[in-house]
Amino acid sequence: MSNGTTTTSEPVLKYTPLEEIPKELRLVIQIRETLKQAFRSGKLKSIEYRKQQVLQLGYLIQDNVERFQKALAADLGRPVQESNVLEIASMVAEGQHTYKNVAKWAKTERAPFSITFAAMGPAIRKEAKGVVLIISPFNYPVWLSIGPMFGAIAAGNAVVLKPSELSVHTSALFAELFPKYLDNDLFRVVNGAIPETSKLLELQWDHSGGNVGRIVATAAAKHLTPVSLEVSKSPCVIDPKTDMKVAARRIMWGKTSNAGQTCIAPDYVLVPHDAEDKLIEAIKEVYHEFYPDGPLKSNSFSRIISDAHFRRIKGLLDDTKGSIVIGGETDAAQKFIAPTIVKDVTPGDSLMSQELFGPILPIIPVKSVDEAIEIINSGDHPLVIYVFTHDSKFKAHVFDNTQSGAAIANEALLHAGDGAHRGKYSFEMFTHNRATMDSPGWIDLIMGSRYPPYTVRFLPIVVYVQLDEVIAW
Repeated sequence: MSNGTTTTSEPVLKYTPLEEIPKELRLVIQIRETLKQAFRSGKLKSIEYRKQQVLQLGYLIQDNVERFQKALAADLGRPVQESNVLEIASMVAEGQHTYKNVAKWAKTERAPFSITFAAMGPAIRKEAKGVVLIISPFNYPVWLSIGPMFGAIAAGNAVVLKPSELSVHTSALFAELFPKYLDNDLFRVVNGAIPETSKLLELQWDHSGGNVGRIVATAAAKHLTPVSLEVSKSPCVIDPKTDMKVAARRIMWGKTSNAGQTCIAPDYVLVPHDAEDKLIEAIKEVYHEFYPDGPLKSNSFSRIISDAHFRRIKGLLDDTKGSIVIGGETDAAQKFIAPTIVKDVTPGDSLMSQELFGPILPIIPVKSVDEAIEIINSGDHPLVIYVFTHDSKFKAHVFDNTQSGAAIANEALLHAGDGAHRGKYSFEMFTHNRATMDSPGWIDLIMGSRYPPYTVRFLPIVVYVQLDEVIAW
């Protein structure tokens, strides 16, 4: 089996022509129709073929590690070490894990035992949804493209990947490498911006996912397409008795990795009034440990993806009523925004108006943990809630009285490997659990009374269990 070929030429992002993504079906020239036909051929029903394609996708990353490192550095100013830890190495491991487990995940499961239906062999078949659309964001363009693809392929789906137009170099690299490594009848890359994405969303898909939540959901509703979306603005709740230095180090790493352009990055901090200064002092120490010569000169700090995102983040910072205690420097030419801590922020501040998606950390002083919970619950459910405490009761009080995609104590970012983008969870996201049974003819000797005409003599036997008996059990 070939693991593809590599080149060293600089990738150039070419948008897929709009005429190749039409509203109406037009036979072979249509990307989606080509994939639908290939999917219906049954090629992906073969577990071995799925494994082969998963392996090829793994080779696509493994053979081109250096090229992906350079592409991520060009797109995001991302340090090589950060790209390896956050995306590249984990995707190679993900390929290995998926390859080893495809057959187990895809195996038909027996339904829970029931004496009434046992003879009919009820089971749950694991079936592909069909042709799925993955719209990946710019901030982790490798992980959030390849991770879901492993699951989608393992589940037996054909895939159209629409990578972000902002991560130009990485998206162009995908477009170049996909045809060399993967079955081009089943897996395609479509590059482009809003017009191209809009064209894609006008078509019917068997599953769609991406970070442009409302746009995707609105378009998907027309076709009843299932979607996988996410929400964010993730708070950190600080117990004043916690180890502030540990909390500061982990929060700052979570906030400054990829220049804060992470959906699960700590977005703001809620800390009691009398502990705010202590936390800030700890953060200042960590700041200087991370960037002894300042973040602008550091080779360990990324840049903002685009001029538009730079202006958006800087505008929020310019409008804040809070006090900048460290950082605040910006350089438009380099799309550089220093890690910035802003104290005495209020819930109505500009920095709280939207997900920051940048290296700015607002600190909101609160009277109590209950006020912190009230602030969290006043907005949309966060993607994750971080709690820093050694007190199990404090942790339980926050988690029990809030809702979020994840609830993490004393850490940041590391739980990302456990979500719907990864492993069996990704497989399940792209799988339809199809009920099945096969009822033998002799069952009517037992259940024949279900057929009309109904008579007293042949009333079905129904056993009623009293609630108090169930409770007594």
